[in-house]
Amino acid sequence: MSSAVRTEDLRPGVLLLPGLCFVVMTVAVLQTMVIPIVGTIGMQLEVSPTAAGWVITANLLAAVVATPVIGRLADLHGKRPVLIGVLLLVLAGSLVAASTHSLALLIFGRVLQGVSYALFPIALAILRDEMPHRKLVGSMAILSGTLGVGGGFGLVLTGLLTADGADYHRVFWLTSVFVLVALVIAWFAVPARARSGLGSVDWWGAVLLAIALVLLFLALTQGREWGWGSVTTLACSIIGAITLALWWIFENKTPAPLVAPRLLTHGPLLATNIATLFVGIGMFVNFLASSYFVQTPRELAGYGFSATVLGASVVYLLPGAVVGVIAATCSGAFIRRFGARPVLITSGGIGVFGFVFFVFFHTATWQVVAATSIVSVFVSLAFAAIPNLLMAEVSASDTGVANSVNSIVRTVGTSIASALLTTMLATYTIAGTSIPRETVYTFAFVAGAIACTIVALAATAIRVQPSIPVTVTEVARDSGVAQVRGNP
Repeated sequence: MSSAVRTEDLRPGVLLLPGLCFVVMTVAVLQTMVIPIVGTIGMQLEVSPTAAGWVITANLLAAVVATPVIGRLADLHGKRPVLIGVLLLVLAGSLVAASTHSLALLIFGRVLQGVSYALFPIALAILRDEMPHRKLVGSMAILSGTLGVGGGFGLVLTGLLTADGADYHRVFWLTSVFVLVALVIAWFAVPARARSGLGSVDWWGAVLLAIALVLLFLALTQGREWGWGSVTTLACSIIGAITLALWWIFENKTPAPLVAPRLLTHGPLLATNIATLFVGIGMFVNFLASSYFVQTPRELAGYGFSATVLGASVVYLLPGAVVGVIAATCSGAFIRRFGARPVLITSGGIGVFGFVFFVFFHTATWQVVAATSIVSVFVSLAFAAIPNLLMAEVSASDTGVANSVNSIVRTVGTSIASALLTTMLATYTIAGTSIPRETVYTFAFVAGAIACTIVALAATAIRVQPSIPVTVTEVARDSGVAQVRGNP
């Protein structure tokens, strides 16, 4: 945004917010729909579980590589053309995945789908450009809350489509429909704007960051299969960490870095990203642990509900998704009334209560539904508060890349939760079976409560200025921190 442009003068179209919400819902659905069917993919393609697991790993690797670069391209060349271009790539990937019977092509399709992670930060940046200030807080809250609950809906849809071992291709055909509808909506709902960004993409920084993140994510996602102490895992971890350090040194010496260092070290932004990391952990613990828990055969394990994938999705996960939608809708009013920081702190407390409730009460269906619903409220409120805290600290010209970094941090959180949980589920089993011990789930829910506690503590470290009407002003490129002044 240029100097002295008053956001109050903007007149967004009626389709803008619902259209972007659908785009973000599509992102969330793409992220979670494949998780429950990895085993089904392996069986139907007649490949090993390890090979089938690459449909998730490849997707995550593409996401962490592409997201910061795409965010920077959106800041430089305009949000709408980049948004449309990303949706076209994701549509192509969905069609490839839906139509192929080759694992290699399926993985290629998932790589193309991985760029969808960049859609959420771009959508937030569009809202910042297009929404008047009085509507921005509520709009960002609703959009962000949609991301939190969309993952739950993705799991539910998977359960409906793949009940009784149905063809997994159904899932990718549905994602193709989602992306096509999102593309049409974005084409008509998002207005075209003249290019306003200056500079270029720091491609050398992008390459170094990509290498570092790929190696670190390979260690995180494949460590259980390779062995956490194996030479391959340790090599990926060490080389990735060294490359990340080199990237940091390079970025500090580059006049126009891909990610301004202050976007990572500025106190409020650092605290916000820490909170995001643990929100991602809490969200995935809720999704995965509760889904696996209710599918555990009670007659063999002495716990669980012997639910099918369909039953787990509809009976146990759908209510939480619905509650999350309601919380997301209300979150904007809460943030306007109390501020984003108190809402984030409160959400952490709600999450702690939900997970602790799960630890002590999980023998009846209503107890599991109540616990997952409470945690869904935490996720929706946290996702609503975080972008508001983030955008209070960065310039409009850095919105895309700052939100992209935040999205990567969230992805790291979900990957950590997934890696640790799957490792523990496979390691600590009931003697003579492959069924996890009940204590594994207890530990997972305790870990979720700890994650929520850290979210609340990180939020207390964030210091925000009192909310006043603002005019966006020009920002020095090397600061990375927004400058605003009160309206006269």
